[in-house]
Amino acid sequence: MQIQTAALAAHLQKGLKPLYTLHGDEPLLIQEALDAIRAAARVQGFTERSSHTVSGAHFDWGEVLAAGGSLSLFADKQMLELRIPSGKPGKEGSAALQQLAGQARGNDSVLTLVILPRLDRMTKSSAWFAALEGGVTLEVSPVERAALPQWIAQRLAAQGQRVVAGVEGQRTLQFFADRVEGNLLAAHQEIQKLALLHPEGELRFAQIESAVLNVARYDVFKLSEAVLAGQQARVQRMLDGLQAEGEAEVLVHYTLAEDIRALKRVKDAINRGSPLPMALREQRVWGNKERLFERVLPRLSDAALAHLLQAAHQVDGVVKGLKRPDWPVEPWQALQLLALQLCRACAGQKPALLG
Repeated sequence: MQIQTAALAAHLQKGLKPLYTLHGDEPLLIQEALDAIRAAARVQGFTERSSHTVSGAHFDWGEVLAAGGSLSLFADKQMLELRIPSGKPGKEGSAALQQLAGQARGNDSVLTLVILPRLDRMTKSSAWFAALEGGVTLEVSPVERAALPQWIAQRLAAQGQRVVAGVEGQRTLQFFADRVEGNLLAAHQEIQKLALLHPEGELRFAQIESAVLNVARYDVFKLSEAVLAGQQARVQRMLDGLQAEGEAEVLVHYTLAEDIRALKRVKDAINRGSPLPMALREQRVWGNKERLFERVLPRLSDAALAHLLQAAHQVDGVVKGLKRPDWPVEPWQALQLLALQLCRACAGQKPALLG
């Protein structure tokens, strides 16, 4: 049975199931979900807890299976927590997880919690994960940038605080989100800090501006989504952040160039008569990027894509230390120009052409 994080509290009020699997790459939300399950378990008499982390090929799965299969009329109920940081249990682990899921059924003495990172589509279709889905599975998704201001407002409300109503309040939440994007754990800490600095009630922009640190963290995959969404100011912040964090120029260039190549391939397929959904599937464009491609492709002419492809080729040379006419010598400056060209094109604007 699959449930959403927002539905976890209501689910726990109805009673515990013997097996829970949590998977995702947002440590704060994973930890909060675990804390909620543990609290409900303690109320129901699960006073003992054992924890195991799968590390290396010589992990002792027998110990986990022994704990998961324990049955007792007199001993305290126990929580069995199993962390698999790699998300890859291996052949022995796969068999053990299927056995563990079978043991959990009908065993009220043991509450089994399996904690995994974000899983790809192939892993979700594996036999061991299918066995775990016989219990309760909870996919913990990150808070996307568009939803971050509302998430911040909800967290402030939970501690009795709120921003000013109207335009100033929206500006305040957007500023807050810009400061903490990509770093939800730090965002949580900054919100808690506001509770220590200010009493319950209304918070003004100046109070948040002076208190909230710039703890944003960016990755090249989110940069790709921001570029395709045409969010020029955000793209500039992300590039500055990636440079400050020491991200490799070649990886940033590869991400931008691969998006341009994928857009060109899908556009060519459409020109040959392929329906857009089929063209996207053939080029393995999924999820958020699929929706972004659907929106921006009608705005991109063949000539614009050809120019962007040529620009990406020029910047490839700059990143490798070559001089290119009309392009900056410094790689990050060239990457910014390329990213903003693509960003403006995706937003339906005519870019200032270089190269």
